[in-house]
Amino acid sequence: MAATIMITTTMTATGTTITDASLLQLIWLASPALPVGGFSYSEGLESAVEHGLVRDEHSAGDWLVDQLHTSLARSELAVVAQAMTAWRTGDAERVASLNRWVLHTRETAELRQQSEQMGRSLVEWLKSVDPQTAARAPTPLTWPVAMALALERSGAPVRDALLACAFGWAENMMQAAIKSVPLGQGAGQRILARLAAAIPEAADHALACDDDQRQAFSPMLAILSSRHETQYSRLFRS
Repeated sequence: MAATIMITTTMTATGTTITDASLLQLIWLASPALPVGGFSYSEGLESAVEHGLVRDEHSAGDWLVDQLHTSLARSELAVVAQAMTAWRTGDAERVASLNRWVLHTRETAELRQQSEQMGRSLVEWLKSVDPQTAARAPTPLTWPVAMALALERSGAPVRDALLACAFGWAENMMQAAIKSVPLGQGAGQRILARLAAAIPEAADHALACDDDQRQAFSPMLAILSSRHETQYSRLFRS
């Protein structure tokens, strides 16, 4: 007798439903264990520590919450939201346009390399777990566009996908703060709690961004990233 597959749904805060399978896919994609190398990047945080802008738990939390709102929400998360829609509708031209935008708005070599490397690694992971989905990406993809493909595969609502994506970023950044400041595990968890509280607003901001509102203008991050490329001693690749 064939096994019976039970599909359970969960009501989200926005009133949409998500299946158990989709929810587990989001948890999987948000995991720091995803083999894409996210743990090796600090996205300017290590340089901020080097130059005295981040000194302790409070300043690290402030820095990351600001980065969530002023950089991630208006750039990567906005691209993820728009690219998920493009993948779902089969709009290859739109996917390519968003991918080019990400490449053109990385202001330093290391930030561009991060997006390219993580995007490439995510597509390689997809090839191992779902070759059919990976085949939809015939050209190299940046991280946000590749993540949008993986999130679209989950079948989850876009907002829930953004929450998962942002939380995965927050976990990586919290670990970067622990290593670079340095901080204890308790301090790291308090920073993560601050980020988790701020993520829903950031996701809503990303969803509301159209092409004219989406932007990656972050001069301090660009300066710190440029300095990090020649920093004498460093743990991270960005």
